[in-house]
Amino acid sequence: MTAPWRSLRRRVLTPDIAETRISRRGFHVKDDAATRLLEAVGRSFLHGFAVAAEARGPEDVPDPLDQVAVRMRGFCYEGAAMAFAIRDGLSVWGRNTPRFVAGPGEPHLYMAYVGIGWALARLPRFRHARVLAAVSDPVLRWLVLDGYGFHQAYFHTARYVHRRLRDAYVPRLGGTGTAYSDRAIDQGIGRALWFIGGTDPNRVAELIGGFDADRHADLYSGAGLAATYAGGADPEELAELAERAREYRPQLAQGSAFAAEARARAGLVVPETESASRVLCGMSAEDAAQLAREAKPGPSADGVVPAYELWRTRVAEKFVSPGG
Repeated sequence: MTAPWRSLRRRVLTPDIAETRISRRGFHVKDDAATRLLEAVGRSFLHGFAVAAEARGPEDVPDPLDQVAVRMRGFCYEGAAMAFAIRDGLSVWGRNTPRFVAGPGEPHLYMAYVGIGWALARLPRFRHARVLAAVSDPVLRWLVLDGYGFHQAYFHTARYVHRRLRDAYVPRLGGTGTAYSDRAIDQGIGRALWFIGGTDPNRVAELIGGFDADRHADLYSGAGLAATYAGGADPEELAELAERAREYRPQLAQGSAFAAEARARAGLVVPETESASRVLCGMSAEDAAQLAREAKPGPSADGVVPAYELWRTRVAEKFVSPGG
């Protein structure tokens, strides 16, 4: 494909950057610094998307994306994964997504799978199976539904957050454990609540409190992941979030540890990661990442309890204080 056609593909596929503005989304505004951060995350995501939309293939992505500031680079790879999945979903022969997740996107696999989930929310359902063929990690594959849930809460906030509805349809990953799908989606909704709540711990806790109690653990897990990976709160605010989580503090810490591991795997640990890990996990980002790595189940197929949930439970249990 010639350069002009690739440029046209970029313009046609890339979402409008106005969709990432907090004022456009109607999200809670804590302060100017938080708004700037959240909008920078959105711009970074769309930058990665646009680069991948125009690229000949996954090999062309690292040079422009690796020049982005470390704090924002993971979001670029997330957007790139979405773009390649969209391209493959709209094509008869495209194989960009498996090449991306096995190549340049491999260090960013957590974010890449989340980005694929975004693509599922934008593609016709009959194209989902083609995109999901690129999702091969038997443990991390549930992050695709996490990404799907984030997208739905972020762009359809009234339905998924304020009315707290669930869809009858969810993308099917195949295999056993499909009953876990709603929980994986809730983890993504929890991540989105960190953005919708403007990184304000009290507003995020209020939003979570509006959901049925049996959804709180997964929502707090997602919020802890976003608070650590995206940042936006100082140590005092993070301590407030932990206090508001109450009995769900282990799940909040589990999400934080997963974020530390995602950044450590990609070599993207920043001071904000360290600060959040110390408050939410009570340990350094390096130690939290190591804890997560050591608790991860081996590469086996899901059982009655999905391997991903077994992993999350193992990590959360490390943060349960003696005596419960």
